[in-house]
Amino acid sequence: MSNWSDPSILKSITNPTAAGYEVKIKSPEVTFLGVKDQPDFADLFITVYPRERVVELKSLKIYLQQFRNKIISYERLVNVIYEDLMSVYSPDRLRVVMVFNPRGGISSKLTIDSDWTTRGGEEKYKDWVGLSEEW
Repeated sequence: MSNWSDPSILKSITNPTAAGYEVKIKSPEVTFLGVKDQPDFADLFITVYPRERVVELKSLKIYLQQFRNKIISYERLVNVIYEDLMSVYSPDRLRVVMVFNPRGGISSKLTIDSDWTTRGGEEKYKDWVGLSEEW
């Protein structure tokens, strides 16, 4: 367990099929305390290509609620969530996107994808290349 989160909260269900598929999860309001000890909000988008285990959604909701009273930066938050999901579920692919509400008139969007070479991936999934994503 890190100082930032308790990944033991995350539970899984057995993947009911060996066939590959994509799971998309959206949490429209993740709340946390920003670096100035002020409430901050983000939309969280998770894309998972599961192996043996699938994310149990109720536990994900409880897991995300633990950040409500934590002072944490955008960059730390997206990395903690990504690392916890990778360690618990060991998916074939994990993509975490967080769109943070404007603070001081500026919005931020952070993305981590396990398929990227910088994250140890092979960049075999090219669905993100050349897209002008909507916020």
